[in-house]
Amino acid sequence: MENPKGKELARRSSLPKSCMFFLVVCLLLSAAIPSIARAEANDRIHQIERFIQEQHDLSKIPGLSVVIVEKGKTVYQKGFGYADVKTKSEVTPDTLFEIGSTTKAFTALAILQLEQKGQLKRTDDVRTYIPWLELKYNGEPQTITIDQLMHHTSGIASNTIVKIPASKADNALELTVRTLVDQPLNRKPGSSFEYATINYDVLGYVIERVTKQPFDMYIKQHVLDPIGMKDSYVGLHQLQSEVIATGYKLGFMKEQAYTAPVYRGNIPAGYIISNSNDIAKWLHLQLGHISTSEMDQHLIQKSHEPDLSVEPFDQNTHYAAGWGVEHGSGQTYLLHAGENPTFSSYFILKPDEQVGVAILANMKTSYTTAIGQGVMDIWEGREVAYRHADSYQQLDQILTYILAAIAAIGVLLLFLSVRVILMTIRKQRIYRPFNLKRALWINLHTLFVTIVILLLIKAPKMLLGGVTWGFIKVWAPASVTALFYSILALSEIYYIYILMLVLTRKSK
Repeated sequence: MENPKGKELARRSSLPKSCMFFLVVCLLLSAAIPSIARAEANDRIHQIERFIQEQHDLSKIPGLSVVIVEKGKTVYQKGFGYADVKTKSEVTPDTLFEIGSTTKAFTALAILQLEQKGQLKRTDDVRTYIPWLELKYNGEPQTITIDQLMHHTSGIASNTIVKIPASKADNALELTVRTLVDQPLNRKPGSSFEYATINYDVLGYVIERVTKQPFDMYIKQHVLDPIGMKDSYVGLHQLQSEVIATGYKLGFMKEQAYTAPVYRGNIPAGYIISNSNDIAKWLHLQLGHISTSEMDQHLIQKSHEPDLSVEPFDQNTHYAAGWGVEHGSGQTYLLHAGENPTFSSYFILKPDEQVGVAILANMKTSYTTAIGQGVMDIWEGREVAYRHADSYQQLDQILTYILAAIAAIGVLLLFLSVRVILMTIRKQRIYRPFNLKRALWINLHTLFVTIVILLLIKAPKMLLGGVTWGFIKVWAPASVTALFYSILALSEIYYIYILMLVLTRKSK
């Protein structure tokens, strides 16, 4: 018969051993979990770097700067390629880039600041601050609010970007806003979304009128400096550094250095200059890890509130204060792309997970957006298996081949023209008597060449909604401008050749 007391004693004596075993397992797990987490993070970073390098090669972007923040820390930051291809200077966290339309969130935040201070209301008619800015829809004057400008529901047409003047003048912002005078609205204010970059130039001018201070100075003092963005600038005229990347545009299937015109009147919509060090601070502010007396989290959250009164501008995506807000599958992302003639950027944040990604590039390309989205996908553990196609890159490739064909035809016609001229000089060809038949042929070819040239000049306005060749020269790949001049040159060579054939004949 078993002794109950002995059995109980044995059970008690085994308890400490079980507890010890449990404690040892817990300690081992607690030691292992950070190592596993680090290994997973390192694996994600390796995947991200492979992905970026692959996209970098495909995109032809000279230089990229990438930063990832998470839960108040900068967890990844690296440059790829060159800030300047000619000097082979590499991109670093200090390299400055124009950030394009991701500037809009800074301008919108300044508007919200001023509202919080009681200096304006978003429901105010813009004419309260700019009395002469009376815009009409179907011939009737309209009330356009500050809020509608901020959410791109003002009714101002997207093609108004074409008329933004190149200017370095101190009053360039006013000159830009004045281009809207006598321009009819494209839709009734508040009825629907239409992205028009000049909306934010109007907001910038409102900021000037309210604060009695230049827009660039206000943003520098009240937005950038308070959050520590000391190496960022509001426009090229503020720039006090030589570490800005050289800007490039695509042309003939490779990067082409290009100095774009200065659009000082477009700064509120697209011309803050910054680097990945400072942009990391901007992302931390948006995710709630930086707060100042002028920009508390209530203000930041207000800037993330989308306008749900209109249809989404993209799938499940509405516009907030300089941010697109995408809702889907129970997840929310804040995102915005930026493109200038020779720079591009993309910011994407997931507030619930406290993660943010920013990409800066010294070439105008949609690859910047694709890279930013891909980096976020990988960081969140999703596979990225798609191959991005940039429309400008595809257009440039097609035009490069067309230009090669035009060049070959031009060389042939030029050779034939020179040959006819030389034969005429050597008396191997002689002038024909001028008659009605030859006059008709000359007039027909003159008319044909004139029509070709006029169609060429008018093509952008007819096909692209009012775009001009001057705008195309700045914004499109270099091959597009080359096509314009090559067709003009080919038309002239063709005309000279036909003229010589009609006016001369072989001597007997």
